[in-house]
Amino acid sequence: MSQTSTPATDSRRWITLVVVGLAQLMVVLDATVVNIALPSAQADLGFSDGQRQWVITAYSLSFASLLLLGGRLSDLIGRKRTFVVGLIGFALASALGGAAGSFELLVAARALQGAFGALLAPTALAVLTTTFTVPRERARAFGVFGAIAGAGGAVGLLLGGVLTDSLDWRWNLYINVFIAAVALVGAARYIPRIARSGPRPRLDVPGTLLVSGALFGLVYGFSNAETGGWGAPLTWGMLTASGVLLVAFVVWQTRAAHPLLPLSIVLDRNRGAAYLSVLIAGAGMFGIFLFVTYYLQLTLGYTPIQTGLAFLPMIAMLVLAAQLGTNLLVPRFGPKLLVPIGMTLGVVGMIDLTFLDASSTYAAHVLPGLMVLGFAMGTIMPASMQTATLGVDRQFAGVASAMVNTSQQVGGSIGTALLNTLAATAAADYLVAHAPVTEAVGAQAAIASYSTAYWWGAGFFAVGAVLSALLFRRRGQGLSLSHTEPAAGSASGSSAGSGSGDADRVAEPVHVG
Repeated sequence: MSQTSTPATDSRRWITLVVVGLAQLMVVLDATVVNIALPSAQADLGFSDGQRQWVITAYSLSFASLLLLGGRLSDLIGRKRTFVVGLIGFALASALGGAAGSFELLVAARALQGAFGALLAPTALAVLTTTFTVPRERARAFGVFGAIAGAGGAVGLLLGGVLTDSLDWRWNLYINVFIAAVALVGAARYIPRIARSGPRPRLDVPGTLLVSGALFGLVYGFSNAETGGWGAPLTWGMLTASGVLLVAFVVWQTRAAHPLLPLSIVLDRNRGAAYLSVLIAGAGMFGIFLFVTYYLQLTLGYTPIQTGLAFLPMIAMLVLAAQLGTNLLVPRFGPKLLVPIGMTLGVVGMIDLTFLDASSTYAAHVLPGLMVLGFAMGTIMPASMQTATLGVDRQFAGVASAMVNTSQQVGGSIGTALLNTLAATAAADYLVAHAPVTEAVGAQAAIASYSTAYWWGAGFFAVGAVLSALLFRRRGQGLSLSHTEPAAGSASGSSAGSGSGDADRVAEPVHVG
């Protein structure tokens, strides 16, 4: 694969960061921006409470199940082409959803959004991976990108509240058309088209079908557990089918001539630890957004806009931690120190939230926990994302990037289902123990359920702290975040191998024009 070369200091690469950052923000915030608009959309279109979940689930199902395919397509047909198709498709799907006159059309549009988001998200990260190869620039770029990935959910809550209160629920979808238009202009001008040399690799169709089915079953199973319970046949049936398909996928990848995801990518200790850290952080992060939102609106009586504003200090701390970490701390200490510290801060922040009650105030009681959690996410996400994509042969950069998004999406699905189930059980137990049920008892049951979710969220982060401390290599072992020349004889066009050979391709300079 040949590359067109420009000077390494080409200032256009920073505009490229803005473009891919816009695309990433659009995809991430769309997972939460519609949540705020659901009551208004339900009143307008007349669908039931039982149907309401499908507006959210349709997006997450298509997004999660097609991520690895989207990442691999960006490797096969080109980053720029895939990025542009993803932007146009996401904008059109958003416009269709905004104009939807029926529940069925809205759900279909959300599924299309997820499908095109599955093209956009891994391609954006792959563009970043192959554009920024100088360590200092790479650190800054991933600091910004990681902050966007971590803060997108909170931004979605704020934006959803503003648009729903000020305009109409449909603008939660229409806004994507404008974001995509700006990103499309930037992509056409600043994202390079990289020429390919040699035969075009082929798509692993059996592997794609197996892993897409596995991811669909996994996300659907956990989504159904949230609403239908863990004992429902559809829940355990889907989760069982997912496990079988995932095993079949792994076996096939060891035999396929053109594997969708070479196992060396995920079996490297540093990259595996990074993917696992993103998954655990994603599970914990949903506990923050979901239950703090419930608490602020139902217990403290906040409006949607006030709820969104309440998360702004958390976003500020996330951005600060991301920049400090990737520019100063990760290059010096590596992810083995930084990620466990971030996970430990996540434990502290979650435990702090368990003390909230009906008499708590935002400034004295909610804000400290949110700021600690923001700093935690800003420490975990950029360092993990940078490590997860470091060391991959550039022809597999897209699918390796897709694994980051897949980990976050699966973590979010698992976290949402588990925490919702545990919280609902805690609320029911509280009501039984404090009969007869009055309005005050009901309010206390809700607070008890949130506290249970925070404790379990703290448990997620605690497990993440232990695993990341054990799995990440020390500085100087295997993959590192420093810039080194490729080992003699390592060919950039070869398939992702195993062992250190693949790691040696980590820092091979990739020049883009």
